[in-house]
Amino acid sequence: MKQLFTLTIFLLTLTAFAQKPCEYSTNVTDSIGSYKITNEYLVNEKNFGGTSNYIFFSLAQTDGLPTLNVQLIQKSKEFIKANCFDKNSKIFLQLQNGKIVSLMHINQENCGTLIRDEKGFDNRVNTGIFLFMKDNYEELKKSPVTLMRIKYLTNIEDYIVKSELTSEMNGKVFHPNTYFMDNIRCVE
Repeated sequence: MKQLFTLTIFLLTLTAFAQKPCEYSTNVTDSIGSYKITNEYLVNEKNFGGTSNYIFFSLAQTDGLPTLNVQLIQKSKEFIKANCFDKNSKIFLQLQNGKIVSLMHINQENCGTLIRDEKGFDNRVNTGIFLFMKDNYEELKKSPVTLMRIKYLTNIEDYIVKSELTSEMNGKVFHPNTYFMDNIRCVE
């Protein structure tokens, strides 16, 4: 009986600490090189006054170089202000342990694309690619993120990173604060 109890405890512990497998939307290796990118993950959602804003993360690796892809989606019947990325754009992540991790945008200006849908909503989609800094990359594996600051071309916005986010869009539950702890291993 004691052995059965010990085995049960061992299996429960093993299951609790098991990492889920990495899921990729693209994973290609050919004569030119290798490229893989994780599925998009919702890290922020705000719906207020007929306007919806979403921020999705995905991690990519191109020939061994890990990057963070950030996709911003805004939807509204009102005017949507463009938040552009440029060579000076950055993302600052404040971690629960008090450290701050900075990511730098690649040298490419991007203000996104504005698309009007059949219901009369304007939809702005903007994507930025950010590089990890070597000196604090490891910190993302150790501590949850509590606050995110995005420095755009002409604006700075702060976002509280929740431990649990239930999307109003599809009802799925996300854990944005541990996104890097759970997924950064997928692009190493």
